[in-house]
Amino acid sequence: MPLEIVTVPCLSDNYAYLVHGPDGVALIDAPEAGPIIEALEARGWSLGVIMITHHHHDHVGGVAELREKYGCPVMGPKAEVDKLPKLDMALDPGFSGGTGDGLCEVIAVPGHTLGHIAYYYPRGGAVFTADSLMALGCGRIFEGTPQMMWDSLEKLASLPPETVVYSGHEYTTANAAFALTIEPENQALISRKREIDAARAEGRPTAQVPLSVELETNPFLRATTDSVKRAVGLPGGTDAEVFAEVRARKDRF
Repeated sequence: MPLEIVTVPCLSDNYAYLVHGPDGVALIDAPEAGPIIEALEARGWSLGVIMITHHHHDHVGGVAELREKYGCPVMGPKAEVDKLPKLDMALDPGFSGGTGDGLCEVIAVPGHTLGHIAYYYPRGGAVFTADSLMALGCGRIFEGTPQMMWDSLEKLASLPPETVVYSGHEYTTANAAFALTIEPENQALISRKREIDAARAEGRPTAQVPLSVELETNPFLRATTDSVKRAVGLPGGTDAEVFAEVRARKDRF
């Protein structure tokens, strides 16, 4: 049974994701309950489990209401258990569970927060990265270090290129504008910017994209390339140093 993934816009620019697979329906992050309940009821689905990526309120604000309504367990990173709503299962990196295309692996992706995790469905071809790897960007480094975030991005970049990345916010328009300041002649990026503008004009989400596209266009993932190293004035810099400079420039953008 292939995964059916539903993107649920929440708050002003957040996304939650419903993942319908052979084991039932999982929710990745719960920014607010209302839109998630509407999406479930529109499909006649019940909620089987809530899976949290990190402790920030805009990813957990709907947990209490959803747990009360559906009686479902809540899972999240063990490293942030003291900052999260009550967890029924605290997850360590490397944990896996589920069957068939619903097999899910927990990946540690610290940087934005120290305990941030991603949920990877290797057979389903999807990874839910929330505020670690984002469409054309990455999350701000609030709790970790640039090296920590770079290590997390490298880990995600090593997944199969056909894996679809589902990130936590609709930041793509601003991220594209910044990316073009780093690589203004990147033709794949120029084309992607046009596609993003057209999609957003029609109200369509753009934060769900194959990893292969990110590898061609996301300046944070492209800290390994000569073009990005030269663009930030670090032609001989390490990948992590170049990433840190790109992140610092985005913070000021």
